[in-house]
Amino acid sequence: MGTLYYGSQGTPIEINDRALAHVKMVIVSKLRRGEAFTLSFHHEDGSGRSTIWLSSAIPLRFTFEEVKRTELNARWLEELAESANLLGGITLVPERTDDGGTTLVPETKAS
Repeated sequence: MGTLYYGSQGTPIEINDRALAHVKMVIVSKLRRGEAFTLSFHHEDGSGRSTIWLSSAIPLRFTFEEVKRTELNARWLEELAESANLLGGITLVPERTDDGGTTLVPETKAS
């Protein structure tokens, strides 16, 4: 599991390394353009869901359990980027393969 540390308190949000690598690319891309947006995710334990506001004024840090960089899925990046441009912001959706199958349901744990 990777971790997204959010805000000045460094609140940890654990996200599967593969999902975090994809979300990081979308977040960095949006923040470079000066765009603020939300990120929504379901809690791993089924206790609900969370939404956080992301802007360049809020400290963020990404850590990954795996040393090797993740090979990115262009289709999944596109889906995440499209969701980032909607009113609801980025929503962690399952990764899909080119044949339409699902390969990963992102796991998250908000502390």
